[in-house]
Amino acid sequence: MRSLLSFVVLSLGLLAAAEPVLSPYILHEKRTHIPTGWTLKRRRELSTPLPLRFALTQRNIDDIGKHLMDVSHPESEKYGKHWSATDILDMFAPSDETIDAVRSWLLESGVESERIRLTPSKGWIEVTSSVEEAEHLLHTEYKLYGHSSGKEHVACDAYHLPAHIAPHVDFVTPSVHFDAKLTRRDSSEPARSIGQPGTGVGPKTSGKLEAAIPNDLSTCDQYITLDCLRALYGVEITVPSSRSNSYGIVEYTPQAYLQTDLNMFFGNFSPNLYGKSPYLVSIDGGYAQTQDQGFDYNGESNLDLQYGMGLVGPSQTVTLYQVGDIVEGASFNNFLDALDGSYCYYEGGDDPNQDAIYPDPYQGGYTGPEACGTVTPANVISTSYGYNEADLSPGYTARQCSEYAKLGLMGVTVLYSSGDYGVAGNGGLCLNPNGTQTANGMIFNPSFPGTCPYITSVGATMVPPGSSVYEPETACEEVIFSGGGFSNYFAMPDYQKTAVEYYLTHYHPDYSADIWNATGKSRAFPDISANGANYVVAIDGQFELVYGTSCSSPVSGAIFTMINDARLAVGKSTIGFINPTIYSLEFAGIFNDITKGDNPGCGTNGYNATPGWDPVTGLGTPNFPKLLAAWLLLP
Repeated sequence: MRSLLSFVVLSLGLLAAAEPVLSPYILHEKRTHIPTGWTLKRRRELSTPLPLRFALTQRNIDDIGKHLMDVSHPESEKYGKHWSATDILDMFAPSDETIDAVRSWLLESGVESERIRLTPSKGWIEVTSSVEEAEHLLHTEYKLYGHSSGKEHVACDAYHLPAHIAPHVDFVTPSVHFDAKLTRRDSSEPARSIGQPGTGVGPKTSGKLEAAIPNDLSTCDQYITLDCLRALYGVEITVPSSRSNSYGIVEYTPQAYLQTDLNMFFGNFSPNLYGKSPYLVSIDGGYAQTQDQGFDYNGESNLDLQYGMGLVGPSQTVTLYQVGDIVEGASFNNFLDALDGSYCYYEGGDDPNQDAIYPDPYQGGYTGPEACGTVTPANVISTSYGYNEADLSPGYTARQCSEYAKLGLMGVTVLYSSGDYGVAGNGGLCLNPNGTQTANGMIFNPSFPGTCPYITSVGATMVPPGSSVYEPETACEEVIFSGGGFSNYFAMPDYQKTAVEYYLTHYHPDYSADIWNATGKSRAFPDISANGANYVVAIDGQFELVYGTSCSSPVSGAIFTMINDARLAVGKSTIGFINPTIYSLEFAGIFNDITKGDNPGCGTNGYNATPGWDPVTGLGTPNFPKLLAAWLLLP
């Protein structure tokens, strides 16, 4: 009898060992609504293949902000001591414990080891599975949704993970995210929003200039030229250029510059640059295409390069990062992939629903390998594109925002334009209570990456009619309105608390708390601003007036590049992530404060420009001599 009892106990023990580790399932992510344009079609067939990707939690990622402050705050002993790419990978790669926990759970749940793949840099785990198995693993139901464009997308309303696995996984795809790459109706070719990423972005024009353009400072309220900007911001001091310095401007195909337009512009306003071209770095098949021409194709790139190159001058080469092929285009993540190989796999890597996937599967697309860790980042990088924050999931934006923090750790200054629709999102869209975006919505709609606390967001100003460059500018209220406001995703970083709390205390917006984030605890933007109205730009063989924060970002980038030149010339580091510095007491009052104007949208007048920081023009516009002197005093 005793031997029989021992056999039963042993058998039960072996059975228990073969069972998965028992742990209650808990909700991991949930979607609150179906986005505009999508409708539910049916349950997804259980036998349909559905590859899953588990984004593994990164080690020490919660401390990335602290590490960034250590090398970016002027009062820190580690100021300017930037990290290498190896340092970053060593600090943030997922732990063996995380990898083992997720792998063990999958094996215990019946997934064979040959169907489990860990990516080379340990960032995520891929599982070859079916809908039925995915539903079992995640305690969910997958459904097929259709879009008005003809695109179909597989998603679930919510999904769950075992309680002991949830801390090791940031998110799973596909799941609740609706960031599908839309296609043209009845076509297998992807839709190319001119000026990807995002929609409704890019500069605006008031049309061709018929009259001769004065090349002096008397008409800067009507025509902004290089000389106007130099006078506005004091960029008349010559600084030595450094060979180790670099300024990068990012464009997304099919946006492209025309050399003939560069020649036309420089011939009129900067003869020593005539015939010069940017140094083109092709990412995922990007090239300066010429088959599609017009303002929508050439306006952004021509603007960025004519003023970026024009301000830094002939001694400093400007790098053009041309991203994506003519067929599929690209996203911010494709660009980030090229800068940092670890990001290609970081927390799930690219999302094929949102990011272009290379080699391009579409006819005529780029057939080479995806650019991954193949490009050295410039010391300053300006981008004039953006999404609405609500276009993307919190997990998606958080992942990308962390990558900008990594660039900051490496000493890179990252600038993004804040948007051209005031408190509304791209295209003038505003939020509704259910999270959808429409033209008649009433809730303020912030931009991304402008709300990421690890980039510098740049708003727009203008020279008021009848004023000169020696008088204060105002917030831009001509053709466009400076994007600004408060994030719905990101918390307020410590570096801006004093400035933003002063604004909220003394100039609190007189709006109901249900149309803006009135908590006083969210990331506020923009950080700074620069002129964004009446730019004279050569486009397709003629001069046009151009408007937008698309003007402001490359101009600011050129100014920060010249400050890097001066610091590098005396053996100091690059300025890197500038926000902790520009908000610090050491830099108080250094920017030209903008106190007039607002940024209307969503049926309101938006916010007001006020003394000090405000959600229209940030801290103000650059004062190059003061900024240069202050940064040269730092170690």
